Amino acid sequence: MFNPLLDRRHFMQHVAAGAALTVPTLGFLEHLSANVQQVKKAEKACIMVWLGGGAPTIDMWDLKPESKNGGEFKPIATKGDFQISDQLPKLAGVMDRMSVVRSMSTREADHARGRYYMHTAYVPNPTVEHPDFGSVVSYELGPKRSYLEIPSFISIGGGGGSAGFLGMSHAPFVVDGNGNIRNAEMRNMTADRLGQRLSMLGVIEDNFIRSNRGELPQAHKDIYVQAKNLLTSQQMAAFKTEQEDAKTREAYGNNNLGRGLLMARRLVETGVPFIEVNDGGWDLHNGVFNALKNNKLPPLDQAVAALMNDLTARGMLNNVVVLVMGEFGRTPRINQDVGRDHWASSWSLAIGGGGLKGGRAVGATDKDGVGIESQSYLPGDLWATVAQAMGIPLSTVHTSKRGRPMKIANGGTPIADLLS
Repeated sequence: MFNPLLDRRHFMQHVAAGAALTVPTLGFLEHLSANVQQVKKAEKACIMVWLGGGAPTIDMWDLKPESKNGGEFKPIATKGDFQISDQLPKLAGVMDRMSVVRSMSTREADHARGRYYMHTAYVPNPTVEHPDFGSVVSYELGPKRSYLEIPSFISIGGGGGSAGFLGMSHAPFVVDGNGNIRNAEMRNMTADRLGQRLSMLGVIEDNFIRSNRGELPQAHKDIYVQAKNLLTSQQMAAFKTEQEDAKTREAYGNNNLGRGLLMARRLVETGVPFIEVNDGGWDLHNGVFNALKNNKLPPLDQAVAALMNDLTARGMLNNVVVLVMGEFGRTPRINQDVGRDHWASSWSLAIGGGGLKGGRAVGATDKDGVGIESQSYLPGDLWATVAQAMGIPLSTVHTSKRGRPMKIANGGTPIADLLS
């Protein structure tokens, strides 16, 4: 049975053994053209902005100005048929192309369990490790893109996800906010020496496969091939946001989130079907309004709005789902430290692109933001919506290592109000 953490270490060991370097150290990659190879605009993709820690969505997407729970911010009009926070003015201008789901109701208010549930559509179970939905997309769409030489599930600035029973070749490949492969040491190396090391490693891997030790040796071989591709492919230029013009970089913002979303757009152009961009620090148990106003909301507002405008200008938006969410929301009640605590019963997320309907608020909470007054939605419903937008059949069933059939998105139902 695979150990995803061990498998990730094996992957990085292959990278280190084969070259012991990061992308910019290979001489023949130093002078790559800034023009990333374009793929057909019909290719489907998803960019997920993960607000790690659980964002206070009552202060972002579903304000309650008439309630004691309302807080300091005020609602403003958008280009859609609903209002959002006055701290998100740039996003207000793109809400004709995004919608807000205001009736997410999930059962897990613990960080780890909530993250697992929102990423997989399944609650944690000691007998099976479910794949992140990014891994599902990688498994379903990655092999169909024969031109793609880099991993089909990229995680920028985060990690901790797993491909579960789908196998480590579909696990998230993690880079930092500058596109560097983590844990890879920088060294100069000639192309000839790199080739020698990769050739030697290939012999080792072939011998390992012939040792008849089950499925793990072949998985090692697959990871070796990925490592080789990573070190030699011109597609690695997609990670180099510094190749973009200054105006574009400025539009997204000179910070980890801005660079991450610009990198995500470049990766979509290269053919990667699922990119997760991680933005942590949303666990705001105290000083929530100061933190939102001064630190968290301005870069989110700028970067996501820039992404939506960029995708639109490039004719890509109808094929790229953009999703903004965390593991849960935060309490309607403001605590004694002027913060909000964990809350999974009624919260919101934003979604757009991919041919989904924009400009609408789906679902509703009561006047205090405590209860849901409409149909509620689970993670499986969200991922079923994304799957349908990406052309992945909802009838798809995977099989766990123990032979159990596992429905895609846990058998969730697409959110009808978002479907065209």
